[in-house]
Amino acid sequence: MNKLSIINKLIYIINTLLATCLLLSYLLPFISPETFSSFAILSLLVPILIVINIAFVVYWIINLKKQFLLSTLILIVGYFVTTPLYKIAEPNSSSNDDLKVMSYNVRMFNYWKWIDDDNILEKIQTLVKEQSPDVLLVQECYDFSNFSYPYQFVNPTEHNKKVGLSIYSKFPIINKGSLDFESTSNNVIFVDILKKKDTIRLYNAHLQSLGLKPQKENFGQEDSEKIITSLRKGFKKQAEQTNILLKHQEQWKGKVLIGGDFNNTAYSWVYNRIVKNKKDAFIEAGKGFGKTFDYWFPMRIDFILTDKNAVINQFNSFSEKYSDHFPILARINWQN
Repeated sequence: MNKLSIINKLIYIINTLLATCLLLSYLLPFISPETFSSFAILSLLVPILIVINIAFVVYWIINLKKQFLLSTLILIVGYFVTTPLYKIAEPNSSSNDDLKVMSYNVRMFNYWKWIDDDNILEKIQTLVKEQSPDVLLVQECYDFSNFSYPYQFVNPTEHNKKVGLSIYSKFPIINKGSLDFESTSNNVIFVDILKKKDTIRLYNAHLQSLGLKPQKENFGQEDSEKIITSLRKGFKKQAEQTNILLKHQEQWKGKVLIGGDFNNTAYSWVYNRIVKNKKDAFIEAGKGFGKTFDYWFPMRIDFILTDKNAVINQFNSFSEKYSDHFPILARINWQN
């Protein structure tokens, strides 16, 4: 440290602070937001912290300084204990017997004209038709008749009967239900579909929204205390909803898939609770960042998770900007 210039000493102090934040983030899966909601905010920043620490490593190596070891060691620890930020492309296989599942937060088909395009509904319909998923999980759906499937289950919100969650299926739906979260427009619904002799349970989850607006600098607002308070409340509700979902899911002993918009990242307590004893389709067969939210930095907050007996043959995230979310699709098979 004594051999560093004043500028490099300052850079190293900043490096140490941000490396420490990244190290602390490895504790996120173990601390419920119901216990420490402020700490949960860090889950939104982990991808940024990873990239910043990689930049510090590169900087110190270019300058031939041993200070590169700090971030390097913390990044190595993270490689073994956290979800990967980036996936290298792997060869994909598929079978005609795969179940194709798409999850898409359609943001009410641009009802409030967030996007300057009058043809968003038609473009989303065309995308879905081209991909032809066997099961379509839709969040923030407006007008449930916009997709043509032989079987469907729709669940409007209490305050607006035209908006809510929906599941569309090419296979018969033999059971369905809603978890009916209280004091929120967010919810989880489920269906049991019959595919040949297999009964598969599919959950469509839309966990508590945090109110983040990708086109605004949320974390730069003058009233920062207000946004932090809102985030804390949102994380607490997500934790409550996660516990309700898992308690319900534990009663089902068969094949299961949980998809949807978790409104949180893969570094959160919420994700790690839900993914326990499951497979993440992106990790199994994805590539790149798997970005699902239209933000300036790659954020993966939409997921398709399956039980351990499933084989994920393919996973794709799309880049079409028809919503503030990007659709994701997985091809899945089950080992009997």
